[in-house]
Amino acid sequence: MNLSIRTKFTLGMIFLFLIILVLSIFSAFYLNKLSKKTGAILKENYLSVVYAREMSEGLTNINQEITNCFLMNKYSDSLFIKKELNFVHNSLELEKNNITEPGEDKLVSDIESGINEYCDSVAKFIESPHQVDKVLYLQKKSGIIYQQLVLLSQINGKAIEVKTDDAKVSSKNALTQMTILGTFCFLIAFSFAFSFASYFNERFFQLYNGMKEIGSNNYDQRLYFQGKDEFYEISLVFNEMAEKLNKNKQKMSVTLQEDSGKDNSSNDLQELKRALVRIKSIEEQTIELISKLEKK
Repeated sequence: MNLSIRTKFTLGMIFLFLIILVLSIFSAFYLNKLSKKTGAILKENYLSVVYAREMSEGLTNINQEITNCFLMNKYSDSLFIKKELNFVHNSLELEKNNITEPGEDKLVSDIESGINEYCDSVAKFIESPHQVDKVLYLQKKSGIIYQQLVLLSQINGKAIEVKTDDAKVSSKNALTQMTILGTFCFLIAFSFAFSFASYFNERFFQLYNGMKEIGSNNYDQRLYFQGKDEFYEISLVFNEMAEKLNKNKQKMSVTLQEDSGKDNSSNDLQELKRALVRIKSIEEQTIELISKLEKK
């Protein structure tokens, strides 16, 4: 199959573009894979830790309010307690929709039951705030819930460590694979670019030298290019031009030799004519001299 230079150049650019495209696709694949892993850690486990901390803070704030009111023998701030309870319930609902680890659903169910009982006890305490047994019960119940929330944080914290290690291993594997693929593609692209450049450089160098030889009147110079592309056509035109110039040079040499012979013959004739004129002049002078001698 004979391809033109333009076609070869276009195919070469398409080939390099395909190599870049392959690298881009694999890079996007591995980046997307790592992004999903890290995104899962953030969405699934880190948020569970945050929700557990928020519920712990809410329960701590309520216990402090209840304890302070009991010690100072005053009524508790029901609006503040209600606000903190709503905050705890919101965090609990978010955690119920973010269960990912084994056993987490059972633990969250127990936490929900404990928080509901705790809320009922808080409501009773607000109605009669000066009963020691209720305060002690709330402290005990909140301690149990707090331990459950700590366990919830530990489960998700451990999952974060495991998934982070897995993401590190995946990133190392991806880096190794991308390094191998990138090196392989680089070697292919470099080999192709070197061959492509050598192909054109060699032909341009031969064409340059051929034109230089023709400019130095060396009409025996010829170009020989393999293939059927534009360089081959240029070599045919160049060789035809050199052949014509060589023939014209030979014809001019013959013509100059003939003209030189003609010039030599013309010069001989002129010399002969001048010699004859001189001989005739000498003859006339000799006749005059003889006539004078006879008269004497």
